[in-house]
Amino acid sequence: MTETSTANAGAANAGAASSGRRAPLSPVLLAGLALRPLPPALIAPVVGLAWRTVHRRYPAVFERLAGLGDATILLDPIDLPFSLLLRPGTPQRAPALLRDSAALEPPGAAVRGPLLALIDLLEGRLDGDARFFSRELAIEGDTELVVALRNAVDSAEIDLVEDLLTVLGPLHGPARRAVSLARTLFARAAGDIERLRAAAVGPVDRRCDRQSLALRELEDKVATLQGEIRRRRAARRDVPGNAGGEAGSP
Repeated sequence: MTETSTANAGAANAGAASSGRRAPLSPVLLAGLALRPLPPALIAPVVGLAWRTVHRRYPAVFERLAGLGDATILLDPIDLPFSLLLRPGTPQRAPALLRDSAALEPPGAAVRGPLLALIDLLEGRLDGDARFFSRELAIEGDTELVVALRNAVDSAEIDLVEDLLTVLGPLHGPARRAVSLARTLFARAAGDIERLRAAAVGPVDRRCDRQSLALRELEDKVATLQGEIRRRRAARRDVPGNAGGEAGSP
């Protein structure tokens, strides 16, 4: 049975808050706001089903992870009110869905970032170390644990949604079409939200850009003036009989 934690039921994910990372404005963030009142126990069965399905369909992945033993990896989607505690080395223990990860002992490693980036990590679709260690994902603790997870799922071609649909039997086809429609609507909503964000913060961004440019110009002028002052002082010191004349000079 999936482990759950209901501590601090009214709080947002404490790990994301402590990391200082802000969730991007997206349909996932809006869905997370809607899911916040739900107790983890209502969502935990879906997590457990997904874990068991992946374990059954990709046994080679877990064979590569067996050496991790009881090591824990916290996946913390900053745009959702829950986090997921994995024990990839002991797949018989389903992930724990947590409301407040700060109530636990520190995990072996923690990965924080947007949900879609974390799904890319689990599905082995993070191409190259540059993106894997980009600012999109914040990694804390034992980085080698996260690298081991990434290497194990690399090239496994895991598709979490498709894997879950396979358990529906004859309903697989209609469910797949529904998911395809949902993905289309998601992409459209993401584009609309991005346009709204750009319209809302665009003027502020432009004002910040102008202020940054003005600040750089001011810094250049100050640097030029400081250089000129140093040159004048050096020139005065070179004048014969004026070696001590700089004591009262600006």
